[in-house]
Amino acid sequence: MRDVRVWKRLLGVEQAVVLEAIHLEEEPGVLVAVVRPRKGRRGRCGRCGRRCPGYDRGEGLRRWRGLDLGTVPVFLEADAPRVACPTHGPTVIAVPWARHGARQTRAFEDTAAWLVTHTSKSAVSALLRVAWRTVGAIVTRVVAEGRAGTDPFAGLRRIGVDEISYKRHHRYLTVVVDHDTGRLVWAAAGRDTATLHGFFDLLGPERCARITHVSADAADWVAQVVRARCPQAVRCADPFHVVRWAVDAMDQVRRDAWNAARRGQRLDHNRGTADPTARMLKKARWALWKNPERLTARQHQQLAWITKNDPRLHRAWLLKEGLRYVFTVKGQAGKDALDRWLSWARRARIPAFVQVARKIAKEREAIDNNLDHGLSNGLIESTNTKLRLLTRMAFGFKSPDALIALALLDRGGYCPDLPGRAT
Repeated sequence: MRDVRVWKRLLGVEQAVVLEAIHLEEEPGVLVAVVRPRKGRRGRCGRCGRRCPGYDRGEGLRRWRGLDLGTVPVFLEADAPRVACPTHGPTVIAVPWARHGARQTRAFEDTAAWLVTHTSKSAVSALLRVAWRTVGAIVTRVVAEGRAGTDPFAGLRRIGVDEISYKRHHRYLTVVVDHDTGRLVWAAAGRDTATLHGFFDLLGPERCARITHVSADAADWVAQVVRARCPQAVRCADPFHVVRWAVDAMDQVRRDAWNAARRGQRLDHNRGTADPTARMLKKARWALWKNPERLTARQHQQLAWITKNDPRLHRAWLLKEGLRYVFTVKGQAGKDALDRWLSWARRARIPAFVQVARKIAKEREAIDNNLDHGLSNGLIESTNTKLRLLTRMAFGFKSPDALIALALLDRGGYCPDLPGRAT
């Protein structure tokens, strides 16, 4: 009896399982444990768990891959009859050691799901001795079980919406994050109104009415859907994207100055050197992009050179910093600063900043909401960074569904504990 308890614990089938026999198959070099569910767990539908009358013997004996014992592969062997479920029809019975439709035990799948969020998929495949596609199927099953047992949209009040490129040729995912819990709650392939409407369709009219805040960039397709499905929600523009407009406008001024210097430069044919103005403008881009408090001593010198030699580019840098200041002070002080900034940008005689002023005026309501509520896409940008890391770790995906399942596993709170290590 003591040996049976030891073996059941080693195999990870301590509860609701009867261990009938164990033998070592010398030819393939695997350990096979013959098991069966206890009486109270027999005859249940593998999909819903409902007790049902028998249907047939199914495929007879079936094997499930378990965690290795040292260097020896382990399999659990049992009968797999089918039951006649009133809801799902003829279905293979539920077994306590594996998920429905799986060829691996729960302990095996939980280990694979945990590992895939911490290392590459190829490393998981080599360590567990399974195919690359099998790892993806395991992740999908684990996430599906986790989402089936909970309501992923429960308590949604403040959400962030953004898109992320996951593949070449403009392949995007639209992702939605809960600002209150920090979880990724939904993702789907595409970045258009139809894709985002799909999320609100799942949410339903009642829960859509409970959404109070939505943070997003200034994409028209996001604003259009939010206005249609959550008219009561406060839409907050992401300050990073707004300041990015000013950074891009400033860089356009720098490139124009650089190109003008290149066209007017004179080469010294004896020394082979070019006009230093073009070189200085090219090297100074980091000094212009970075925040002043993070500049090095050399970058301070480059900025001083621009102040002295290119007043127009220096004015563009001041405009960029002025817009950044708006989101630093926030509140009514930020709104007043933004009014002054718009007046300044419109009369600065820099076409790129005139365009930025028009975009800001168009999105003024969403920007003011950000200044009042302080809601940004910082959380969702950090989620996107993690998704890019997962994409690289997994070395690509055949379909976006595998990436979405992996993203929900890691960022949606569905990653299981390692077997035997639950706290």
